[in-house]
Amino acid sequence: MFRNKALPARASSPAPTAAQRAGHIVRLSAVHKTYGRGDHRVRALDGVDLDFEAGTFTAIMGPSGSGKSTLLQCAAGLDRVDAGRVLLDGAPLHELSERALTELRREHMGFVFQSFNLIPALTARQNVELPLRLAGRAIDPATIDRGLAEVGLAERGGHRPAELSGGQQQRVAIARALASRPAVIFADEPTGALDSHTAREVLALLRGVVDGHGQTVIMVTHDPGAAAYAQRVVFLADGRVTGELLAPTAATVAAQMAALEPAGTGTKPC
Repeated sequence: MFRNKALPARASSPAPTAAQRAGHIVRLSAVHKTYGRGDHRVRALDGVDLDFEAGTFTAIMGPSGSGKSTLLQCAAGLDRVDAGRVLLDGAPLHELSERALTELRREHMGFVFQSFNLIPALTARQNVELPLRLAGRAIDPATIDRGLAEVGLAERGGHRPAELSGGQQQRVAIARALASRPAVIFADEPTGALDSHTAREVLALLRGVVDGHGQTVIMVTHDPGAAAYAQRVVFLADGRVTGELLAPTAATVAAQMAALEPAGTGTKPC
């Protein structure tokens, strides 16, 4: 764990388990975020208070313009908040320098995006190794191979992204996100570019890293079926948390979303 803004020294010891990280791994307190100025000013987050427990899978949902993607970006330190506090296992992201944030993300966060964000010139194995190399960690080939095997790509390590299907590329992205055994994995619409069958496989993998490895996953999605793979769904509207569901189903999530849909349209960030 890391406290009082100090980043941990690099070490060869494994990351803390979920039990060791018991409690809230991510905490947002009175978070505000706006974009633009004057008549074009948009309030994306309006006093958000939200906690995420270690070893859990949370989906964030809301209508277009509700602020869900902004929330994810602020929680990961990818975007600066205007006011409020963002803590990752006690480290105040809102106070860290850009360099410290970059180092923290390399060591303690994993990311899975809709567009996969793999490096085309690198093989699947090299893409998985990349976060470790950037963090200056030693590479254990056996560990990388196990990571690829866990996502069903044991025989695809030497293939480049163009030689893989969309679902296989997303599996590589998940293996890459898991390579450093991060404190939390942030997933932004991870199944948005996939067909329904492949999407279910990817979502099952994400749920598996929570149930099997005790990882923490925070996922933004617009799909009630995807949200049903989570243990908890948090709903946003107009930049504010409006409620949550535990043990969600696609039907209960869809019903909650229907109640949040705005009467008109807007241009606010997602």
